[in-house]
Amino acid sequence: MSGLPIGNHRVLVFEKRDDTSKTAMVLNPILSVILALLVGAVFLAVSGHNPLEIYSAMITGAFGSSYSLSETVVKATPLLLCGLAVSIAFRMQLWNIGAEGQFYMGAVAASWFALFHSTGSRFLDLSLMLLVAFLAGGLWGLLPAVPRALWKVNETITTLMLNYVAILFSNYLVYGPWKDPKGMNFPLTAIFPSSTLLPVLGNTRIHLGLIFGLVLAIILYIVLWHTKWGYEIRVIGESPVAARYAGMNIAKNILLVMALSGGLAGIAGMTEVSGITQRLQPNLSPGYGYSAIIVAWLARLNPFAIILVSFLFGGLMVGGYNMQTLGLPASVVSMLQGAILFFILGSEIFTRYSLKLKATQKKGVV
Repeated sequence: MSGLPIGNHRVLVFEKRDDTSKTAMVLNPILSVILALLVGAVFLAVSGHNPLEIYSAMITGAFGSSYSLSETVVKATPLLLCGLAVSIAFRMQLWNIGAEGQFYMGAVAASWFALFHSTGSRFLDLSLMLLVAFLAGGLWGLLPAVPRALWKVNETITTLMLNYVAILFSNYLVYGPWKDPKGMNFPLTAIFPSSTLLPVLGNTRIHLGLIFGLVLAIILYIVLWHTKWGYEIRVIGESPVAARYAGMNIAKNILLVMALSGGLAGIAGMTEVSGITQRLQPNLSPGYGYSAIIVAWLARLNPFAIILVSFLFGGLMVGGYNMQTLGLPASVVSMLQGAILFFILGSEIFTRYSLKLKATQKKGVV
């Protein structure tokens, strides 16, 4: 019997639970966030800061005024779209860590259309930008999906590496052929034509991308829970052996799911350049694709829960900027995000497995 030896004749082993408690599934993400904040508080106290003061500033900065609330929604929009993107892949046990790169490729494709192919019609331009961004992100998601489907190449590594390729490609464009000659030598493209900019709400920066995210969350829920394809995705994710026995085409579904996942992240990139920056520029994303992984896990891959969690995580990012005014580095927010993910994954193990002490069989005893 394998496990951690405790004494001479006992081992500590993980045993898969027959049934997972729904209460535990709801409470674990909440407890994970609380524990992560407690660990962060210890770190802040040790480093000479008052945790209560820091957390109070963070909450006020994120939700304390109409302006901060609107900025939280602005940050939540790409998190929502990227969270939906990775959640459908995770649902099928496909570890798409490449939402960041797919986000950039969607932004590049949308910028290409806006800079060189604008028609002057807002409806037509935005529709075509949405399409090319979805296709670019989807194709970027397909690159690691093909070797995964044909030769079982680990997609975790390939999707992660492709992030760097996409970011460097985007940088090459803004530092090179797409750099605005009137931009005072700054690495920026020209401002997009007005017909390619997403409408915003009043005097805020909340743009139409939020509606895209909400509609896509509803569509994704319907696809996953009320269609045959969604049923296949869930079955393959829960038991590939059973899915293969039932005659489901796993390779085809890997390609489709990764293309859809990449396409959704690509739309997030389009909404960011069209709704916020209004041009392509370096450091377009502060890590939306990576943070979306935590968002999806906290929401337990539920599209509706992703809406709520992305809003809370948007608040964490906006509040993090406020923390910097108190002298804290931006990396503290990244540390809190990492701590949240760490506790979520840890709690996930204890949700699905129980820890038991078992006796080993003595040598020579049949």
